[in-house]
Amino acid sequence: MSETPKFEVIDRRKMKAEEEQVSQHAGATTPETVAETPSAPVETGGGPRLVVNEGRRDTGATEPSAAVAEEEAQLSPAPTAAESQEQKTAYDASAQRLEDLIRAQNPAAGAQPPVTFENLVQQFYVSAMIQMGAGTQEGQRPRVDILGARTTIDLMGVLAEKTKGNLSEAEDRMLQTVLFEVRMAFLELTSMINMQAMQAPMPPPPGKK
Repeated sequence: MSETPKFEVIDRRKMKAEEEQVSQHAGATTPETVAETPSAPVETGGGPRLVVNEGRRDTGATEPSAAVAEEEAQLSPAPTAAESQEQKTAYDASAQRLEDLIRAQNPAAGAQPPVTFENLVQQFYVSAMIQMGAGTQEGQRPRVDILGARTTIDLMGVLAEKTKGNLSEAEDRMLQTVLFEVRMAFLELTSMINMQAMQAPMPPPPGKK
């Protein structure tokens, strides 16, 4: 399997500030300074760009992971509270306009219920079960994505770990019950796969028919 490419988010706010700072000090740069400083490609446009694993300078006693985390934090600062609130307000208004449009075309449709934590857990549960072949129509061969199911189940485990202590008793019980069920289904399915692999005839040695 090929290595998954890494993406780096280019923060337009920081790029704009850096461009202004460079333009202000452009006149004070001496020829000697220009000769000693390697030129860097100018970033154009915003949005994600594909980057490769570039060599990093020696950080001395600093741990590489800590240096990378500090560098990423400087390159991609989190949005401010005002920016997040402004974006959420715009998002809510856009979603409301979409709902009004749908209801205008279908007056019998009621308002969409709010999304809850239960909806999130159900989404993970349905995805995992479909990936393990559930819902296959009668007479058709189940299509199983066992690796995708494992990823979905692991994501549910991450959700349970990160929300520990922040859920109500009912929410935690629901999450733990669903996680138990999908893990049990995964164990049963992988046991069947292992049994089929053991019962399958061994392929002939190379060069023999």
